[in-house]
Amino acid sequence: MTYLPYEHRYEYMRYNRCGRSGIKLPAVSLGLWHNFGGVDTYENARAMVHRAFDLGITHFDLANNYGPPPGSAEENFGKILRHDLGRYRDELIISTKAGWGMWDGPYGDFGSRKYLIASLDQSLERMGLDYVDIFYHHRPDPETPLEESMGALDFAVRSGRALYVGISSYSAEDTRRAAKILRELGTPCLIHQPYYNMFGRWVEDGLLDVLDEEGIGCIAFSPLAQGLLTDRYLKGIPKDSRAGKTGTFLTKEDVEAEKIAKVKKLNEIAKARGQSMAQLAIAWVLRRGTLTSALIGASKVQQVEDCVAALEHLEFTQEELDKIDQILKE
Repeated sequence: MTYLPYEHRYEYMRYNRCGRSGIKLPAVSLGLWHNFGGVDTYENARAMVHRAFDLGITHFDLANNYGPPPGSAEENFGKILRHDLGRYRDELIISTKAGWGMWDGPYGDFGSRKYLIASLDQSLERMGLDYVDIFYHHRPDPETPLEESMGALDFAVRSGRALYVGISSYSAEDTRRAAKILRELGTPCLIHQPYYNMFGRWVEDGLLDVLDEEGIGCIAFSPLAQGLLTDRYLKGIPKDSRAGKTGTFLTKEDVEAEKIAKVKKLNEIAKARGQSMAQLAIAWVLRRGTLTSALIGASKVQQVEDCVAALEHLEFTQEELDKIDQILKE
């Protein structure tokens, strides 16, 4: 059956300027970290991508090692592109990354020029693409000169493999250094992808200020703390949840009683606002002008719909923000 996207998909979504670039990203983007791999149900992954695009989500974020097994999320997304979304390629922002372990030996990890370019070539082949819109260095490499890693990103653009480049999980200081190197090379850093949510606020200690000064966009990954900041775990750990499965980055031990107690209190604020807990968490991440997009994950279509509905109520009163801070500090 031929997929036909919803014709009014751009009327609902909010699009934000990415730093000082010409690119706008949807306020909610879809990440394929989990639930899109070879061990997952392909038709469910396909349905989530379809619904996301129908809702105006134009940005799909991947990495070389997403799966499991590593690489399989890119393969499945490539299949979706071939069968469904290929004709809409110019309406999509597709990103991938390299920086974590991908293959054996000394050249399949971290930030050397050899690894980054080889990985990008493999990613393009898996997805059946000539280029990606954004190529990220996935994490800092303390042993490789920053000039080499940033030089590889610059080469990715100049060789036609990527249109823009970004970095992920870099500190404020390293971000400023990376931005300077890329600017001097003539390939400005478009975007930074840090971990940011109510339970993880390290970016507020300097990184967001650097991004503002440098004109770099910011897309927050794990805005729902891998599902902790939803109503998913309020009554225990469901078997089909991320913490209930094996091979994920959220374990049963991560579902701490102290955090769940805070989520229960935060959920009361969400109810008073007419929102789900997930919608509150997404709106909170997007409350700052520096944030370009919240990068969500999902395991079912309804979760994509629920997250996008957060955009219906993004404003907070100061009293609400104070209450949230008070709960998080308890």
